[in-house]
Amino acid sequence: MDYLLLGFLTGLSLILAIGAQNIFVIEQGLKKQYVFLVCLICSISDLILIFLGIFLFQYFGNFFNPSLEFILNILLLVFLAYFIYGKISFKNNKISFSKKIKKISISNITTKTLAFTYLNPHVYSDTVFFLGNFSKNFLLIDKFYFGIGASIASFIFFFILGYSSKLLSNHLQSDQIWKRINLFIIIFMSIIALYILIEILNFF
Repeated sequence: MDYLLLGFLTGLSLILAIGAQNIFVIEQGLKKQYVFLVCLICSISDLILIFLGIFLFQYFGNFFNPSLEFILNILLLVFLAYFIYGKISFKNNKISFSKKIKKISISNITTKTLAFTYLNPHVYSDTVFFLGNFSKNFLLIDKFYFGIGASIASFIFFFILGYSSKLLSNHLQSDQIWKRINLFIIIFMSIIALYILIEILNFF
């Protein structure tokens, strides 16, 4: 049980950092759009990556190299650029965001959620490499408890994040508030994109 708690606290401390994936979950919660599906995909993805790191750390340690991280950074930057562009409307030189949410298919939202999860190199560094390295000397049974604890933290975090945002959306009836939320998303995603760009340039 000590390792279950250790895994929970360690996983929670890593996932609390605000990132592109978390912002995406918050936005879907505010839109009341496939909240359960988005939270479930993020949680299961974390579970998979956590246990990959715990049990296959040596394998990934041999194959994960700066070149692979560089490729993932390129893909993430392209995806973020496309996402940011989709948030900006040049009509009347204003940012367009409305409470009238456009319909989106399950396949589309699934693809977006997977992209925000698996195209982010920091997801791998936090789950696969940090947790894998941290637990590499644990006994087998302790690895299980540690991984379960970290996975529980992810499930709790994402579902609270998504559904608390959904609950909050009931109080967001002003177009100005929605525009500010969208502006915040654009600025924050742009900062992340800039950070990724710097990492790409540092590769050379």
